[in-house]
This record gives sequence, structure tokens and C-alpha cells, in this order.
Amino acid sequence: MTGQVRTVDGRVAGRRGQATRQKLLDCLSEMLSSSPYRDVKVIDVARRAGTSPATFYQYFPDVEGAVLEIAEQTAAESSSLTELVEGRSWVGKAGWQTAQDLVDGFLDFWRKNDAILRVVDLGAAEGDKRFYKIRMKILNSVNNSLADAVADLQARGRVDKEVNPAAIAGSLVAMLAAVASHQKGFTSWGVKQAELRPNLALLVHLGITGRKPTK
Repeated sequence: MTGQVRTVDGRVAGRRGQATRQKLLDCLSEMLSSSPYRDVKVIDVARRAGTSPATFYQYFPDVEGAVLEIAEQTAAESSSLTELVEGRSWVGKAGWQTAQDLVDGFLDFWRKNDAILRVVDLGAAEGDKRFYKIRMKILNSVNNSLADAVADLQARGRVDKEVNPAAIAGSLVAMLAAVASHQKGFTSWGVKQAELRPNLALLVHLGITGRKPTK
């Protein structure tokens, strides 16, 4: 971790303190992969990190506060998803490549951060504005760029003027998020990852361009 980090009481943490804080977050992240976050206790996180509850409380007010910190870090990392769309072409073979890269990157990001994203989705669904804002920050990393792509294609006469860029982009991003969070479930339907990705990319390409991809 880089940058200035403060303890709960406002003191600036040194390198050792920053390392301890990050270790607590890493251990909590691992625990979220196997336990419902509301079942995770401070003493369990501290024990796993090889420290004490008192040390945990130096850096976080409670488990939820630490969970929100992990969620914020994940939201910051989601900026990489913007690069999969921003400035990319949606015309010809390049457009098909853009659709595939977006789907691959989106699904990989979700799989890598599955545990914390499940918590974010739960909190957002329950009406917690903190989690809702984080979820929207993550989705907006793709949504806004997709809306711009549709608007650009409209300006060039490649997409019908009656299409609403924001509606199309929002619908596609919601679809991607739903599929990404349900990746394991597709296996029970007999769908392999190798089959899921190109079919999802096809839907994205059709949604953005209104045309079959040029392969």
C-alpha cells in the first residue's frame, strides 16, 4: 500500500502499521470467500492475521468498515475496465475484438473479486447507500464509455437515431454484471466458460452496433 494511511484516532501509520493494516484486509478478503461477511468476527480476522483485536480496532471501527475499505479498493481497480472500451473501435473486425476483450476483462475482474463483489451487491440490494455508490462506481467504469460508443456510432450514421445510448449501455452493463456474478451457475446448465464468452460477446456487439460481428 502506498500513500498516507491514518489510524482510527487520526494518527499517521508508519510502514509497519500500513503493512499490518493491509494484512488485516487481505485476511478478511480470504475469509469472505468462505464465510458470509456478517458471520466474520474481529477476533477471527485478527487471529488469522497473527495480531490482536486491539490492533484491528486501531485501523477499522468494525468488520463492516474494513469490508467497505476492500470494496473501495476494488472500485478503484475497476478503472482498468474503462480501458477495454474507451477509444476502441466498434467497426468491422476491430469491433468484434472490442466486444470480446470487454467480456473477457469483465468476467475476469468479477471472478477475481467475486467475494467482495457479492458483499457489495448484497449491501446495495438492501438499500445501503455506501455499497450502492461503490457498485455504481464499478459499473460506471464501463457504462459511460459504452454510452459514448453508441452516441459516436449514431453520429456517424451507423446506429439508428432513435436508440438511447444510456439505455443501451445500462442494459448491457446490467447484463454483464448479472452474468459475471452467476458464472459458476452456468456450468449447471451445461454451459462451459469457453462457450459463454463468445456468446456473451455476440450479445454485446449486437447491442452496441445493431449488427452481426465481422469475424
